[in-house]
Amino acid sequence: MSKQNKKIKRETDGIVYSTEPDFVFADLFEKLQDNLAPNQQKLNIRIEHKGRGGKTATLIEGFKGSQEETTDLAKQLKNHCGTGGSVVEEGILVQGDQRKKVMEFLQKKGFKTNKAI
Repeated sequence: MSKQNKKIKRETDGIVYSTEPDFVFADLFEKLQDNLAPNQQKLNIRIEHKGRGGKTATLIEGFKGSQEETTDLAKQLKNHCGTGGSVVEEGILVQGDQRKKVMEFLQKKGFKTNKAI
């Protein structure tokens, strides 16, 4: 079974049966097609203070991928920076002012980055 088929199977576990012989999970195929290669994505890196009790956090916005891919990238960024963080609605959040480290890491991965000051 291919990697893509495994991913579709995992995301379609809620469907039990279909009587249509040519039934295809079209929306899942569209989701998989929407994932862009790193060199086709431009990520914005910026600092955020609001709503964090005055603490600084680095926010990475613009990543297009599945929730699983976003979580994986967040984990890699946190490990690279040696700090905590999370996946938030706006993007990936890394604790502290990690703009330089994050930008270098993402560029090595092939992403185009835009650092806001």
